[in-house]
Amino acid sequence: MTNDRVNLRDIARRAMAERDLFPDFSSAAIAELARIHAPADQTPNTRDLRKWLWASIDNDDSRDLDQLTVAEQRRDGSVTVMVAVADVDALVAKDSALDAHAGHNTTSVYTSGGIFPMLPEKLSTDFTSLNEGQDRQAIVVELLVAQDGSVTASTLFQALVRNHAKLTYDGVSAWLTGTAPAPDAVMAVSGLDAQLRLQDQAAQRLKTRRHQQGALSLETIESRAVFDGDVLTRLRVEEKNRAKQLIEDFMIAANQATAGYLRHMGIPSFRRILHSPERWERIMEMAARWGERLPPEPDARALEAFLTKRRQADPVRFPDLSLAVVKLIGRGEYVLDESCDGAPEHFGLAVKGYTHSTAPNRRYPDLVTQRLIKSALAPTSPPYRIDELRYLAAHCTEKEDDAERVERQLRKSAAALLLGSQIGHQFDAIVTGSSDKGTWVRLLDPPVEGKLITGGLGLDVGDTVHVKLVSTDVERGHIDFSRVPY
Repeated sequence: MTNDRVNLRDIARRAMAERDLFPDFSSAAIAELARIHAPADQTPNTRDLRKWLWASIDNDDSRDLDQLTVAEQRRDGSVTVMVAVADVDALVAKDSALDAHAGHNTTSVYTSGGIFPMLPEKLSTDFTSLNEGQDRQAIVVELLVAQDGSVTASTLFQALVRNHAKLTYDGVSAWLTGTAPAPDAVMAVSGLDAQLRLQDQAAQRLKTRRHQQGALSLETIESRAVFDGDVLTRLRVEEKNRAKQLIEDFMIAANQATAGYLRHMGIPSFRRILHSPERWERIMEMAARWGERLPPEPDARALEAFLTKRRQADPVRFPDLSLAVVKLIGRGEYVLDESCDGAPEHFGLAVKGYTHSTAPNRRYPDLVTQRLIKSALAPTSPPYRIDELRYLAAHCTEKEDDAERVERQLRKSAAALLLGSQIGHQFDAIVTGSSDKGTWVRLLDPPVEGKLITGGLGLDVGDTVHVKLVSTDVERGHIDFSRVPY
């Protein structure tokens, strides 16, 4: 009997090994884990905030819960927003065997063959996860969101929190947009419905202000493998929704506040940056197709205005344009920031002084940042030397790239499984990559990416083409097309 799940997991393990990512934990890490029997105890000088209506909002199948959120209306119309981040450092000590594994891979790897967590599930989905109905230690970022969406004050502290409801993006989003009733988990907690609407109001303020400042409205198509038992049946498109945007807006604000706090305390730390796009001229050419003129130098506000107009004009094809822009802007990276003004900048978010701090169960930079925060709160000497941080910034960028390549290969392996019976079929596609190494395209339906082995001359990112499926290779995640005339 076919077991696609097992086959894909085997491919994922081999792909990780090729990228020097560890699919398994060392015997030393497992021995360390065996000595951990419970969540971390409450520490001194920790606020008890368990009675607040904290809740998590995440994917349907998420078990590693890194954040909880809550909000409070103020008399002047502003809103206090608090983001609680799981205190992972409380159980994963720096330089331990568990830390060594996390510091090597630097991220959980999510593939169609399964999840390879950065930390063992006993921690990431239990003892260090902000699970429903459980008391947990957390680092809290408190934000004061004004009516115009500006964050006028922020502070960080340690607290004991309790997740009163484990909610899902789809369920909360459908309710917030009026297309479905409130989820049962919302109605089961008195006052949680009003609490979530207040959070949504604050998130909309943050979002509006960011986009006024030039944050980019990008909506790329992401797919996830869907199984019937162990048989792969289809690829499901993951789309942005109101609840995802709510959490995204809060995390961006919390990450920026964290960077500002560490800078204020004089502690060098990571920054997550995205440089101005090197291929701005190509973005200008794409805009010109629709009669839009962008300035000769990279300008986030001008690009956002163009994207907004295109989304309104053609919402169905907007994800294809978004994908092309994402490819042309390039990839984010981690750097060590020792500046005084919060530089450098994240082009896509239109913010300075931005870091990663809100997902320490699954991203190592966030765990490093958490340790820096705790040293500032104590206060004690920073746990990392400058040269360590500089090395880790480059290492985390490299391993993140490796992990994303594995995830992309497994998406293609899953797609190759599905398309194996359609050799010779023709599809509409968009060019997603063009370089000396070749030309890559993504089908519009199903959302599958592959290499254009013939007919790629003269094509560039964002062009639309008609292609024929030539071959598939499930093991290597290769899907080959040839260009055919319309």
